[in-house]
Amino acid sequence: MHKNGRISRVKYQKRKRRKKIIWIIILITSILISILCIIKIFFWNKDNTKIDKINKDINSTEITKEVQSETAENINPPESQDDDYWYYVNMDMMSVNFDELKQKNNDTVGFIKVNGTNVNYPIVQTTDNSYYLKHAFDKSKNSAGWVFADYRNNMVNFDKNTVIYGHSRSNQTVFGSLKKVLNKSWYGNKDNHIIKLSTPTENTLWQIVSIYTIKPESYYITTKFSDSQFKTFVQTIKDRSQINFSGTLNENDKILTLSTCEDVAGTTRLVIHAKLIKLDKR
Repeated sequence: MHKNGRISRVKYQKRKRRKKIIWIIILITSILISILCIIKIFFWNKDNTKIDKINKDINSTEITKEVQSETAENINPPESQDDDYWYYVNMDMMSVNFDELKQKNNDTVGFIKVNGTNVNYPIVQTTDNSYYLKHAFDKSKNSAGWVFADYRNNMVNFDKNTVIYGHSRSNQTVFGSLKKVLNKSWYGNKDNHIIKLSTPTENTLWQIVSIYTIKPESYYITTKFSDSQFKTFVQTIKDRSQINFSGTLNENDKILTLSTCEDVAGTTRLVIHAKLIKLDKR
């Protein structure tokens, strides 16, 4: 009995030591994870702050202006005069002086403004869809990236579907403020359903016709179609909308698509589709 008691005590002490080691490992792991999270948050906020500063340095109030033009063309007008299209085509367009922007970054291909959000940014474009995920407008490395056009798109003559990307940042820089479009306070205001886009060759207005969230896929960012494929595409994106917009869609429309992450993990995309309704050659 004495021997068995001693063995039991030894086993008990071993189990106690194992538990202690396990708890030490858990504690150290937790501390390391906390430190990594703090470091990540620090650099995340640093990148956000830099993006905000770069955008303020661009000084959009100096290079953009609201304009009306007698030479502007209404694109694919509906037959019904009661269609909201006629309300939106009367809105001011945005015109941008691209000289300064081109000097700062020769990848500049446009400037975009989404009513009711913080989206008021130059658009850049390069030979892939990865560079501006990790680089700012000044081409410095930055996890916040920048607003950029799909490399497959022609930003001089818009394709049937022109796709613009941007990260969804927590401080609402880049495309972070687009989450507002899912709030009734945003979509309940009719004046918000317009996107103003200016390029060095054209000023344009785009009427929002569909907004939804979806798992990452390649379909909604397709840029080239046959006639039958595009007819199916416009019907699909209209049917997907989580908000009932008044605008109609048909195979004669040109689409502008904005894509960003809807959640922090990046497992869901927030998608906005708008149709071209007005164009003015510069």
